[in-house]
Amino acid sequence: MFLHHSCIWFFYLKTGRWQVPPSNLYTHFGQSSVAFFFMITGFLFFSKLLDSRTRDVDWAKLFLSRILRLTPLYLFVMVLLFSIIAYLSDWTLNEPILKVVKDVVKWLGFTVLGAPDINGVENAATIVAGVTWSLKYEWFFYLSLPVIALLVNIRPPFVLIVLGVISALCLAVTHAEIIHLVAFLGGMFASILVRWEVFCKLFVRRVFSLIILTCIVISVTVYPSAYDTVPMLLLSIAFILIACGNNLFGVLDNPVSRTLGEKAYSIYLLHGIVLFVLFNFIIGIGESRLLSPLTHWLLVAGVTPILIVICFFTFRFIERPAMESTNTLINWFRSFHDFTLKRQILRTNK
Repeated sequence: MFLHHSCIWFFYLKTGRWQVPPSNLYTHFGQSSVAFFFMITGFLFFSKLLDSRTRDVDWAKLFLSRILRLTPLYLFVMVLLFSIIAYLSDWTLNEPILKVVKDVVKWLGFTVLGAPDINGVENAATIVAGVTWSLKYEWFFYLSLPVIALLVNIRPPFVLIVLGVISALCLAVTHAEIIHLVAFLGGMFASILVRWEVFCKLFVRRVFSLIILTCIVISVTVYPSAYDTVPMLLLSIAFILIACGNNLFGVLDNPVSRTLGEKAYSIYLLHGIVLFVLFNFIIGIGESRLLSPLTHWLLVAGVTPILIVICFFTFRFIERPAMESTNTLINWFRSFHDFTLKRQILRTNK
């Protein structure tokens, strides 16, 4: 995704148009990454449902864990976004306060209702490289889990089913693209196949590493976008083989791959801001427009270690503490609920 948007920035500086790169490879660096991101989500959470068929699903803990996983870092990124916009606005209110507040709320709502410009600063979405669009699909999938649970004979509370239906309607109203939902289905299908030992033993063979590479190469070389039926099917096949244990000639077992994977959410949300600061504030927008391709990519390479270090700290001090607090918070809420319930019972009995 970082390479994808670095390429977009090169042409954006030259043409003023934010659009997919004129290269299948760089387009797939972004689009295929998002597709795999959705597949991982589908795989992990449908697996949770399959594992919960013999016991009750802890819905409160599940949703709280999702809130704590996505929200703290997102709010941190929003603070950076609003700060940059304020700086670009010379710390002056250029639009009616109610409009600014309305636009800010849209951004705080994971841009489900849009990612508008704020306070007259045009192309505000480019500050974060427009990556927030995918999060509404993530939230839709989480909220739809109670409805999906019905398919595996799990009976969630009725209110959660209603919430799932409402989220589906909201997704339809916001003109969601069906192809992104297909990626979640690919992950869900993988979560079923990994339960068959025969598939796992078969797919770990090196020949299937070649099949993974073949699927990816065909998708990249033949199709200009990952967001189409055939490339999405090819990517799903590759993901299924990986989910069943294939390590792609050992690449996926590499410690570096695992470390970067752990920081993936930070890299995803923060790389756009790093690129924006690089080309607008450090180099300067005028000078950035004149950069040669070689100089552009040397600068991108130079800023990459900085991005990784930043993401190390955001993961260490924002993401991980939030994730680790899930059990503590859910136990506190339940203790508070039990305490409140007992007080009500005592008052009733007096």
